[in-house]
Amino acid sequence: MKDYLAINRRNWDERAAIHVKDEAGGYRVKAFLAGADNLHDIEHAEIGDVAGKRIAHLQCHFGIDTLCLARRGASVVGLDFSPVAIAEARTLQRHTGLDASFMEGNVYDARQLIDGDFDMVYVTWGALCWLPDVARWAEVAASLLKPGGELYLLEGHPSLMVADERQPDLRPGYDWRTPMGQPLVMNESTTYTGDTAILTNTTTVEWIHPLSNVINAVIGSGLRLSWLHEHELLAWQFAPIMVPVEGRRTMWRLPDGFPKLPLSFSIRAVKV
Repeated sequence: MKDYLAINRRNWDERAAIHVKDEAGGYRVKAFLAGADNLHDIEHAEIGDVAGKRIAHLQCHFGIDTLCLARRGASVVGLDFSPVAIAEARTLQRHTGLDASFMEGNVYDARQLIDGDFDMVYVTWGALCWLPDVARWAEVAASLLKPGGELYLLEGHPSLMVADERQPDLRPGYDWRTPMGQPLVMNESTTYTGDTAILTNTTTVEWIHPLSNVINAVIGSGLRLSWLHEHELLAWQFAPIMVPVEGRRTMWRLPDGFPKLPLSFSIRAVKV
């Protein structure tokens, strides 16, 4: 497990370079550069007015959502462990001139890397699965908030993450919780966006965190849970059987006739 960070960083350095080119259009980079706001319908509906707020965006990838928050009037600091992603994020920021800055580093070191306190810590779409210790993550997120500040988390649902996406019936393929010292080791030759570029560093190290672990970690960090929502939409095509749903940005659902399952969840929690 000690090498998980280096293994995942090599993979995400490659992904960042592919994603910013946006061959398949999943990140809508051209639309963003033309002035579009790329946030999905779920976070758009849930985060409220962020104008004038100071936001820390953890695990921000190449910064396009960070900059969308800035486009809505927030002052945003994005953090990611991939130097390639952060370099691309800074390029986008210079191009747009939006009120955002970017830091390279491990999310567990965020309090040491980022100055000041924030009105919101923002974490969305595929962040927690890369972390062995969700309780430590929650403590870091809470430490960045000012009193009255809020954590917003939007993630793939762990009930879905246990499924084998290659099976048309999505039968369980993984245990519902991953022990910290026994992570899942995955190998994928391409990224999740539909881009055709072949990865060289195909291995990733991942964890499934049960919903109860996430909620209890947030509560245990001293935050007060405001709400928990579950959704039948996901930001990426987890399995080939899933079908697109058009909106502010394409999302994915299970096909008609398939039993409905929660595909994602979101929480809001406040620092009292």
